[in-house]
Amino acid sequence: MKRTISVLCLSFLVFACKQNPKKEASEATTEAVKDSTPTVKTAIGSMELPAPYATRSISKNSKVVAWPENKTPQAPEGFTVTRFADGLKHPRWTYIAPNGDIFVAEANTGKDSANQITLLRDTNNDDVVDERHVFLEGLHQNFGMLVLDGYFYVANTDGLMRFPYKEGDNKITSEGEKITDLPAGGYNNHWTRNIITNDAKDKIFVSVGSGSNAGENGMEYEENRAAILTVNPDGSNKAVFASGIRNPVGMDWNPVTGELWTAVNERDGLGDNLVPDYITSVKKGGWYGWPFSYYGAVNDPRWEEDPHQDMVNKAIVPDVPVGSHTASLGLVFYTADQFPGEYKNGAFVGQHGSWNRANFAGYKVLFVPFKDGKPQQPKDFLTGFIKSDEDAEVYGRPVDVSVTPNGALLVNDDDSGIIWKVTANK
Repeated sequence: MKRTISVLCLSFLVFACKQNPKKEASEATTEAVKDSTPTVKTAIGSMELPAPYATRSISKNSKVVAWPENKTPQAPEGFTVTRFADGLKHPRWTYIAPNGDIFVAEANTGKDSANQITLLRDTNNDDVVDERHVFLEGLHQNFGMLVLDGYFYVANTDGLMRFPYKEGDNKITSEGEKITDLPAGGYNNHWTRNIITNDAKDKIFVSVGSGSNAGENGMEYEENRAAILTVNPDGSNKAVFASGIRNPVGMDWNPVTGELWTAVNERDGLGDNLVPDYITSVKKGGWYGWPFSYYGAVNDPRWEEDPHQDMVNKAIVPDVPVGSHTASLGLVFYTADQFPGEYKNGAFVGQHGSWNRANFAGYKVLFVPFKDGKPQQPKDFLTGFIKSDEDAEVYGRPVDVSVTPNGALLVNDDDSGIIWKVTANK
């Protein structure tokens, strides 16, 4: 049985359901859905999704091994890859301030989290690090960063902090203030909280991942989760901007349309090829289906006894699928001029790689070309992070992608402690 589903929705629905799904669908439902291969219409064309449970759910964790001397990730012809910084402690995220200072969030799951920010400074604008300072310590699984109106903002897993800041500061020693609480922790590393501001600089957008895979802890646990929130710079007027987004992390503004875009890490447990991660434009008040459905109105079979069909019918189809279990986290639009013209206004996507697939997916950086503000088919850009799929060995796991003032691409390889720099050959 094939279904064609195309859903457009501008509605916003806040929900506070207390039902829990089954961790696995019933045997009868499992057999029934194996005959269902829905086709969904995305912004880059139609895509036939496999049936849930077409393959069994696999757990395959990667083992990180050291990069050999003189070996780097592989970029397309015409680019050079070098080490920009190394010896970092899980450099999850990079923020480049308006003055060009580069701030790196060093944090991780569990007790080995450095809980600090390192400042990398290029004093002569040649994309080489000349100074390195421990900028801020004593944080709590810190991730997103922002300089705004005399403050340095940090998104800890449990709250948004701000610290008095002057451009050029090498270190912050004040305790700062928590301006709003955020729900802490989350399923399988959903502790990351990213932040950006808008052109008017009157709102801070905060990405918060779900606290579970598919709502199994109860939806009362998911308040202000699986969502992008907004808050005033002083912490007031916190609100949900868009919801039903399982784990949004990277956020950036489409330079042509002005739309907010995000990279989303989708759910586990439905087989090797479900559910594709995605990048998408984010509509104010938009509802994207998690946990009741995916890719619009495709029901998650684990909610068979209480499908919430009225909500499923309102779900927005995301724009660009980027592969199942790729852990797509990083996102940046390339607005600089160093790279060839085909890269202008396109999006780079950092794929951290996932554990829920028989063969590794992700562990690379994708590039999504955009034409007149509209996405085209993704293609590989930076590869070579996997040493051996058979032995489950990888050299690193790319996360964040950012662009220097000179137009070089920085790629955070958090498990190897390296930030790679990609430059176009002259």
